[in-house]
Amino acid sequence: MPSFAPHTAGTSTSFTVTEYAANGVVGLEKEANQKPMENKASSMKKQGCEVEARGITFKISTKKRQHPFKIFNEDQQINQELKPNLAEKHVLNGVNCKAKPQEILAIVGPSGAGKSSLLEVLAGKLTPQNGSVFLNQNPVNKAQFKKISGYVTQRDTLFPLLTVEETLMFSAKLRLRLPEAQLISRVKSLVHELGLERVAMTRVGDERIRGISGGERRRVSIGVDVIHDPKVLILDEPTSGLDSTSALQIIDMLKVMAETRGRTIILSIHQPGFLIVKLFNSILLMANGSVLHHGTVDQLGVHLRTMGMQLPLHVNVVEFAIESIEAIQQQQQQQQIETTPFSITQQEIMKAEEGDGRNGKFTLQQLFQQSKVVDEEIINDGIDFPRGFANSRFQETLILTHRFSKNIFRTKELFAWRTIQMLISGLVLGSIFCNLKDDLTGAEERVGLFAFTLTFLLSSTTEALPIFLQEREILMKETSCGSYRVSSYAVANGLVYLPFLLILAILFSIPLYWLVGLNPNFTAFTHFVLLIWLILYTANSVVVCMSALVPNFIVGNSVISGVMGSFFLFSGYFISKNGIPNYWMFMHYVSVFKYPFEGMLINEFSKSGKCLQYMFGRCMVRGEDVLKEEGYGEESRWRNVVIMVCFIFVYRFISYVILRIRCSLSSPRSSVICG
Repeated sequence: MPSFAPHTAGTSTSFTVTEYAANGVVGLEKEANQKPMENKASSMKKQGCEVEARGITFKISTKKRQHPFKIFNEDQQINQELKPNLAEKHVLNGVNCKAKPQEILAIVGPSGAGKSSLLEVLAGKLTPQNGSVFLNQNPVNKAQFKKISGYVTQRDTLFPLLTVEETLMFSAKLRLRLPEAQLISRVKSLVHELGLERVAMTRVGDERIRGISGGERRRVSIGVDVIHDPKVLILDEPTSGLDSTSALQIIDMLKVMAETRGRTIILSIHQPGFLIVKLFNSILLMANGSVLHHGTVDQLGVHLRTMGMQLPLHVNVVEFAIESIEAIQQQQQQQQIETTPFSITQQEIMKAEEGDGRNGKFTLQQLFQQSKVVDEEIINDGIDFPRGFANSRFQETLILTHRFSKNIFRTKELFAWRTIQMLISGLVLGSIFCNLKDDLTGAEERVGLFAFTLTFLLSSTTEALPIFLQEREILMKETSCGSYRVSSYAVANGLVYLPFLLILAILFSIPLYWLVGLNPNFTAFTHFVLLIWLILYTANSVVVCMSALVPNFIVGNSVISGVMGSFFLFSGYFISKNGIPNYWMFMHYVSVFKYPFEGMLINEFSKSGKCLQYMFGRCMVRGEDVLKEEGYGEESRWRNVVIMVCFIFVYRFISYVILRIRCSLSSPRSSVICG
């Protein structure tokens, strides 16, 4: 049987039995005795983390489907009441596995084997009903483990409008306590390590925006999660959707990363190619939530041959094993294996070793397994868990605001087209209502203009909903690993839109206000701009709140349209306050249309000196008379502004609470087991 030497920095190594006996253990002892203190400190620093799962069991409850006509059968109905309506499905069933530093553990198996669920348990995303996950043989707090680990999901959650270098730089700023010069150096080094120098200044892109390739985008996702130099890296299907060349490049990059950085890498993969399999140190073969094999690829081949299976020539061992899952399960059931499926039996290992021993050769991995001496001091020491967050709340807010601003100004739909839309809308409305007369007819037309303006401004902000939903997904990923606080995100999200919406308010107000001929007082004009600004910001806050609540764009668009329509109905324009039934009166006071609508009327007619109707040379109806008839007065001018500001704070706070709950649910904190 040929010896298998793992890929180590581009070299392969094998030893004869004689060489090992003469130089192996004795040499190790002599080297340990002669090792200087500085080398020992260096090995302590480079010591990785051994991740071990013991007896992981994870079950989900599924509801049994009932036939719709069973209700007519009394016997069946009685039996159904006696039986529970919920069935339990074992996603993971007593899973044991171990991943070592400087090695890649590949979890393989058919669809539905439980690969992704096991990774989520190891990463701390799921809490199993039974079993524990240990780090260097000690249970570790999940929140602490996430500080020294990285979890790369199957889907790339990145900002498409940021460049590769900007994406990694923002991640570095949020996760590292380093000066600016060191941050730049760290990012440059990581870009080189990931092989992304050629596309460093290219935007990431996505399905809609042209950017880098899929393989390069996957490397960026890996880079985001290794920027803080984690000791453990967990990846869910890192080669999914990639061609064979890109997939091999990804796995080879991870192999080099494991060996040079001392990282423990755990990944799931579906049908790996032959060259990819050669890079794996150990394989965890799963089916139906159970482990069928845990060991090297060579041991998997031995395992299959002891079961009487003949491997076809030029066929990948792992791929053959996946295709033969049912046969393997049947063989194991027939043999009634007493040992746990943590690894192949000791007899099989001895047979494999004897076969190699006759040839005078041992594989490098077998030598290490036989001569390994555990240094408890090194295992339990040297793990530095970062405490707290890398930045203060103020620093986090500045970094996130900077990132938000780049995304806003590069989003054509949100910035360029929105700016053009507001300018053109102001010009069009101003030309339609141009030079309104100062009479009762003109007053009615002004009221209609204000109502339409509110409807247009409050209902035209849903285009930002997809962007907020995308940000929410990235937020939950980043906060789950402790990059920053949810409160910092909420504050930054609120601050970044203030200048942008002020620009829109000015561009909309200038042509509209002076073309229509509204109150010529400059103070009244500035108050009008303030109201437009607050209207836009209120609408933005409502959309932010709904984006935190709804699951997707379709539901969010429907909810926002229904809410805005209800607010407009009870604003006081279609039906006066006195005509609203008492049981609907609360909708009048919570309507975001009511207060800016009143503010516009007060700003236009209060203290304007306009006479709306003359009779016999005397002014019979003034602007103030119209306001008094509706119950408005000058004293309500600033009260309405304060209430609008309160609405903004309320919606922003509700969105913060919802996001905080979402993030806490996606990031359980348990001090008992490490996952």
